[in-house]
Amino acid sequence: MKKLLLIGIGTGNPEHVTLQAVRALNAADVVFLIDKGDAKAELVRVRRDICERTITGAQPRFVEAVDPERDRMPADYGVAVDDWHAARAELYEGLIAEHLGEDGCGAFLVWGDPSLYDSTIRIIDRIRARGRIAFDVEVIPGITSVQALAAGHRIALNGIGEPVTITTGRRLAEDLSGEGATVVMLDGRVDFAGLDPDLIIHWGAYLGTADELLVTGRLGDVAEVIRETRRAARLRHGWIMDIYRLSRPAT
Repeated sequence: MKKLLLIGIGTGNPEHVTLQAVRALNAADVVFLIDKGDAKAELVRVRRDICERTITGAQPRFVEAVDPERDRMPADYGVAVDDWHAARAELYEGLIAEHLGEDGCGAFLVWGDPSLYDSTIRIIDRIRARGRIAFDVEVIPGITSVQALAAGHRIALNGIGEPVTITTGRRLAEDLSGEGATVVMLDGRVDFAGLDPDLIIHWGAYLGTADELLVTGRLGDVAEVIRETRRAARLRHGWIMDIYRLSRPAT
């Protein structure tokens, strides 16, 4: 039976790849690479580089495909994401059917960890539910940007006995009011509008790589520094992946 490996590869540093992930990569006959356009071509290159560094035998076949377009300004966010996932499921199913033999092993290399703000598991579940192709699935965890942020700033994510909320930029306003620290992912704007300037922020981008950027301080003092650093980095690289933690000052 066909087998799919969903492999968490960390935040771009080949040293984030675990021994379990190395074992899985060495078992793959085919690696599926989803191209998100010229601006993010480096993400495909990093995936290829990880394979070249960690696979000890013959390299697998690399199959590249263009990611379906996503509506970035939808009237209904949930519907737009569901449509995007449906299009991805059609794409992935076609790739598996065409390029993976009956007893073949294929791999999708997932940035960070497949369990946290990534759609690959859900998309593979859609394909399995259709029943057109039979395959087994194994998920291999990876280092997340949340962990890399804490390591880069040399901090603990949580206060003693306190919770940590992990949310998105879209939900920040409603999720920040809870107890403990808040970690914010997928914030495309990073404008900090309406936030308490006395919050402490730990911000990072390109975490764990040679291009890593870190800024920390009182939000009111460093917000503009972060915005300018982020704008310059996006212009330089053509893309950016960043994350930040907000907490209240110690009393």
